[in-house]
Amino acid sequence: MADDALFSSMLRAGRTTYFIDVKEAKNGKKYLAITETRIDASDKKSRSVIRIFSESVASFQQAVNEAATVVNQ
Repeated sequence: MADDALFSSMLRAGRTTYFIDVKEAKNGKKYLAITETRIDASDKKSRSVIRIFSESVASFQQAVNEAATVVNQ
């Protein structure tokens, strides 16, 4: 678990690893941090992070669920 995470989950998918963390901002609000770490063909690492704050989590979850439904059809 990340040092400052309230919750942490990891998913490995080939040369890509995803971390789903719940963290707390300085103002006390919780947010999701979704981190993708990828190793390319030349073994170079890259990392991307998106943050979804608490007021947007339900809408984000709904959008991901809808997209997952289409992918799984």
